[in-house]
Amino acid sequence: AAADGLGSIAIDTTQLNMSVTDPTAWATAMNNLGMVPVGLAGQQLVTDSICVPGFDPSLSMMTGITPINPMIPGMGLVPPPPPTDVPVVKEIIHCKSCTLFPPNPNLPPPSTRERPPGCKTVFVGGLPENATEEIIQEVFEQCGDITAIRKSKKNFCHIRFAEEFMVDKAIYLSGYRMRLGSSTDKKDSGRLHVDFAQARDDFYEWECKQRMLAREERHRRKMEEDRLRPPSPPAIMHYSEHEAALLAEKLKDDSKFSEAITVLLTWIERGEVNRRSANQFYSMVQSANSHVRRLMNEKAAHEQEMEQAKESFKNALTGILTQFEQIVAVFNASTRQKAWDHFSKAQRKNIDIWRKHSEELRNAHSEQLMGIRREEEMEMSDDDSGDNPSKKLKVDDSALAAQAYALKEENDSLRWQLDAYRNEVELLKQEKGQLFRTEESLTKDQQLQFLQQTMQGMQQQLLSIQEELNNKKSELEQAKEEQTHTQAMLKVLQEQLKSAKELAEINGHDESQANEINVLTVALVNQDREKNSEKRSPGLKSEKEALLIGIISTFLHVHPFGANIEYLWSYMQQLDSRISANEIEMLLMRLPRMFKQEFTGVGATLEKRWKFCAFEGIKTV
Repeated sequence: AAADGLGSIAIDTTQLNMSVTDPTAWATAMNNLGMVPVGLAGQQLVTDSICVPGFDPSLSMMTGITPINPMIPGMGLVPPPPPTDVPVVKEIIHCKSCTLFPPNPNLPPPSTRERPPGCKTVFVGGLPENATEEIIQEVFEQCGDITAIRKSKKNFCHIRFAEEFMVDKAIYLSGYRMRLGSSTDKKDSGRLHVDFAQARDDFYEWECKQRMLAREERHRRKMEEDRLRPPSPPAIMHYSEHEAALLAEKLKDDSKFSEAITVLLTWIERGEVNRRSANQFYSMVQSANSHVRRLMNEKAAHEQEMEQAKESFKNALTGILTQFEQIVAVFNASTRQKAWDHFSKAQRKNIDIWRKHSEELRNAHSEQLMGIRREEEMEMSDDDSGDNPSKKLKVDDSALAAQAYALKEENDSLRWQLDAYRNEVELLKQEKGQLFRTEESLTKDQQLQFLQQTMQGMQQQLLSIQEELNNKKSELEQAKEEQTHTQAMLKVLQEQLKSAKELAEINGHDESQANEINVLTVALVNQDREKNSEKRSPGLKSEKEALLIGIISTFLHVHPFGANIEYLWSYMQQLDSRISANEIEMLLMRLPRMFKQEFTGVGATLEKRWKFCAFEGIKTV
């Protein structure tokens, strides 16, 4: 036995599990290692069940067919690796020039360093002193293709393989004892130690491979970004008179307007507008402005569709609420004593649950419908409040201001056209120069005369527009003065009313004097309101308002002392449940010659009543 701890794995074949010269044991060991045995004639590498039936290995020398290597990935000749928790049983390996004895299975596995990236080189130490490079290649070429062997004089070497997975096979031989032939000399034996080696060539190839993979990844990402990137907008052509004429036609077409307006915006931003092209650009801008009315009509159509959808939803909700009322009525009828006594206890419980659920749903839908109606009433009240005399003046002022702004814009546009014509005249004068008066010069003179006439007409039109603008401004100032005058009168009347009430309370006047003061102030307010309404009293808007006026007139005619707005609204509510008190009051205020308002009572008993005064209004007229 060897002195370095070979122990029971000695030359004595009686202590081995199987004979050293047994070819079956050798084939099993090489199958576990994944190597092709060399130098054993008649030895089968794998079992007959895996090999091709009737295949002669000697044909490889004559036909050039490469023998099947069980370690080629994907061939499936080598059984799958055993689980990690099961210890791998290493057996004796026989080579042509040497024999490898496995280490003691009870000893811990040999240690290795951390694997460098891209490692293809292994360090082999513990070689016999008499081991040659040919013997080393004979042992390790079973792990894969060897590209280089660097042997040292100190019983170690470095072996570089062609692929990285071959290094793992070489690490498997770490711990084996190598013996050359059958010699027992110490120089012919040694314990192998195989470990990963760090080589610059391996690291350089690994870096190159990583850079190649990074380039491929960048290329793949770029291709993906190019695929997902939105397409570039179409190139916009340069300005020319021909392109401008085509663009003017496109601006008039609704289907091509969006594309044409983009081109027009780009040309203006590029600075294509000059003296020659100003008129052409102005006509294109005017064409763009003509689409505003179309857009407003489209908006109005969409708003009308939305109102129709709201109305249909409200009608459908009303129908659903009616059906809920009928269902709740059925449940209420079922809970009465005549029918309730005939139901069982379980049936009564179910009917009670269904009734409560239906009532909750009915109440929820009713609240939703009432909310819709409240919103409509609020919108109607907002519209009615817009008809107040105090707000009419503001509306008229805004209308006059808008009209004045429109006239100012038209004035500016005419001034720009005039400047354009002047520029054209100057250009024509420059082109004319000092040439002889020919037919062309005569035509140019005629054109100049025509342009001068047009300029004079434009100036006259400009003067008329300025006069109209001044008139509108004066009307606007008059309206403002009237508004301030009415506001001052209202303040004066309010102060007189407060002072009169204070005097009445101090002096102890009776209620008749207070009523006379109230009647006097109301008469003054009504008189002022009638004057304002004569100036701007809108007519009836619909047939519904005419019917309301007739009914209200009949009602107030039979009440000579007048009626308050709540009494009148309660009467009208019986005829039309959707009408509101605010709507009735605004209608009465719009017709001061038919209905007048009076105050009766003093202090807490002060009451506001409406009276029918159409006959008196006819007499005064």
